[in-house]
Amino acid sequence: MKRCFLFIIAVLGMMFLSFSACDGILEGIYDYPVADDRNEFGFIKNDPSTHSGTIYIDATDYRRWIFIDFHTQKIDSINVTNSEQKEPEEWDVAIHRYDAKTHNGAVLETGYTGLVALQNAGVMPEGIYVEDVWTTDKIAVDMSGMMDGNIVYAESYFNEELSKWLNVDKSNMPPAYIPSNKVYMVRLKDGTYAALRLTNYMNDSGVKGFMTIDYIYPFEL
Repeated sequence: MKRCFLFIIAVLGMMFLSFSACDGILEGIYDYPVADDRNEFGFIKNDPSTHSGTIYIDATDYRRWIFIDFHTQKIDSINVTNSEQKEPEEWDVAIHRYDAKTHNGAVLETGYTGLVALQNAGVMPEGIYVEDVWTTDKIAVDMSGMMDGNIVYAESYFNEELSKWLNVDKSNMPPAYIPSNKVYMVRLKDGTYAALRLTNYMNDSGVKGFMTIDYIYPFEL
């Protein structure tokens, strides 16, 4: 009887270790929210003489929109799935993971891959500015059923042009993350312009969703 009992305990232990190993195989694929190894978020750098700076945000949570206000250099957020939470009254660009939208603005993807090159060109980039569109299948808020093809989306406005700054190719697992490295001109609702470039989409530990954005605001010639 004692040997039988010990055998059962050993089998259960092996099963537990097996399940833990299976969890480890998928660890990091979905990039669920985790703690960052930096404590500084928001407008972490700002040079008033050049109107340039750097923004660092935690966009790891699929359930949150991060709102960026270039006029006041403030960052805010809301829970997408909480209908009682409302968007802040004043904001310019909002980020959900790598998805983006504007506050009655429009976006142009430029041919420049650096803000300095854009400034040195001395001309405003030309092209068609793309406005936001309403979407029901872009803003994923629950990825837990992804392997079964069950992804939950939230309805929201979405700017396809600015969202090009990072392509997440899910055709294979784990997904491939391909940054455009382009500078994007954002025409804000008051007619001023911000130049943005996504310089990193993960933190120093390699956790995806921590975004570093270089900017010039206002962009003037």
